[in-house]
Amino acid sequence: MATSTTKAPAGGEPSGPPSKTDGEGTARRRGALLHRLDVRGAPYAFVAPFFVVFAAFSFYPLVYTSWISLHRVELATLDVMEWVAFDNYVDLWNDSRFWNALANTLTIGVISTVPQLLMALGLAHLLNYRMRASLFFRVASLVPYATSVAAAALVFTMIFERDFGMINWALGAVGVEPVNWEADKWPAQVAISTIVIWRWTGYNALLYLAAMQAIPAERYEAAAIDGASRWKQFTHVTVPGIRSTIVFTIVLSTIGATQLFGEPLIFGQGPNGVTGGADNQYQTLGLLLYEEGWKNYQMGRSATVAWAMFLLLVLVFVAQRLIKRLRSRTS
Repeated sequence: MATSTTKAPAGGEPSGPPSKTDGEGTARRRGALLHRLDVRGAPYAFVAPFFVVFAAFSFYPLVYTSWISLHRVELATLDVMEWVAFDNYVDLWNDSRFWNALANTLTIGVISTVPQLLMALGLAHLLNYRMRASLFFRVASLVPYATSVAAAALVFTMIFERDFGMINWALGAVGVEPVNWEADKWPAQVAISTIVIWRWTGYNALLYLAAMQAIPAERYEAAAIDGASRWKQFTHVTVPGIRSTIVFTIVLSTIGATQLFGEPLIFGQGPNGVTGGADNQYQTLGLLLYEEGWKNYQMGRSATVAWAMFLLLVLVFVAQRLIKRLRSRTS
């Protein structure tokens, strides 16, 4: 019987199927190649498309809006621009309506943000316990967030109505005079803040809950062994463990408060909604932007208000970073 032999190529060893050792060597070479290519740069390549999208849909509008703010432009003739340099910014600085809107934005932001985040923190702490129907309560806390701004504002407008509202009915039942929630400054701001608190408390509570569930149980066990009460465990374990999430919600709430628009607009129930009441008692920066652009038809001044809002957020971010650095140095 004839036997077949495998011819080896010139100057080499006999060819054949790759052995297991050869596969392991190839894997090592690939691993070394990836290491030489520095895989630490892979995340940057992954997020690079996001920055491209940001440049296309965010950076260009910012630049275009800043360009408009340096001109006198009317809504009906957007293609006709008159160069005025920084006159719009000077006029805005000297406009009492701007400072009134800025003050209203800050007060409504504080009145709505502080109780909202405190209530969200307490709600998340309760939802973090093992309880029956916990999934139902977690889903129910998102219902206000899923409700549209228009529907929520309309319902709360009827609740805070002066003559037939539920709030004034309850106040009258205990002998308190009815409150004109829309006409008076502080009642109007409290009513608007109530809408914001109702819509966003559950959303922030779920963010806190997710962060709480990531805290290792060993920390609570160690605190309990040391004799820490439930309150001390909350203040010394839970709150420090979700500090980054708390900072995130503060930043998110600050941005939302600066851009507050739908709630006060619908709360005004008509022409007074754009001006923030007859005396601008609850006009925010968002309402002032809308009034300048779509009521007074001055798009240049409207763009100036938009950039003032953007610069305000930048100042808040810079102040937060400075405070964080000062705390790190002192600690």
